[in-house]
Amino acid sequence: MDRPLVFEDPYALTIVGPAREQEIRNDPYRAGGGALGRALRAHLVIRSRVAEEQLASAVDDGVRQYVVLGAGLDTFICRNPYRDLRVFEVDFPATQAWKRQLLEDTGLPVPDTAAFVPCEFTRQSVVDALDQAGFDRRRPAFFSWLGVTMYLEPATTLRTIEALAPLAGGGGGLVFDYGVPPESVGVLQRIGFKVLAGRLARVGEPFIGFFEPLELVAAVKRAGFSRVDDLSPSDLTSRFLSDRTDGLRLSGLGHILCARA
Repeated sequence: MDRPLVFEDPYALTIVGPAREQEIRNDPYRAGGGALGRALRAHLVIRSRVAEEQLASAVDDGVRQYVVLGAGLDTFICRNPYRDLRVFEVDFPATQAWKRQLLEDTGLPVPDTAAFVPCEFTRQSVVDALDQAGFDRRRPAFFSWLGVTMYLEPATTLRTIEALAPLAGGGGGLVFDYGVPPESVGVLQRIGFKVLAGRLARVGEPFIGFFEPLELVAAVKRAGFSRVDDLSPSDLTSRFLSDRTDGLRLSGLGHILCARA
């Protein structure tokens, strides 16, 4: 829909299956049109690009374990360019089962370096689940956690970050996106948020987790991450979208936080 591409994923449409892929290709603007759709898809592609750029930096530093928390239909395991990078996909059991069926149905490649780890964040320990899947605590890991924290109670998010910090020590890191409180942004952004939040609430996924950026950065540092960068919509627009002429811009509540240990 947008050129030039911000993030190239050759399997993003394949994984949803041929019928749904054709439906999207026939009318891509049905779900992604308008100002809200444009801002939302900009956030989705930019957060994936940031996560994988940060991962590349960690791999250059010797990290060989990558954990995708709340993996959803992320396709990195099919695109993994690092032959010795072990990838752990952690997700809600039913969601993961659905994804694995889609991978099988579409014939997408899943290398032996990938491990599927079913886990319910609000009820299970992510660390325990990783241990059972063969995670090596002696080696640092890099974590991405995209599109999840806004659906969790803030205490659950902070507790998870504290649990992950020791596993990242020695060169690993963490990238996740989160939402700031709606009252902290402008009127137009609040209107867009209200529309999106209403849609999600109707399908049983209400937004319940928000953070003030300075407080969150301080909490992540206390957890054990030494370098922490908080990227606002304006920061991300300037970094990734400043030279565009098609009007693709970020707006709203979504920040991306990058941390290294």
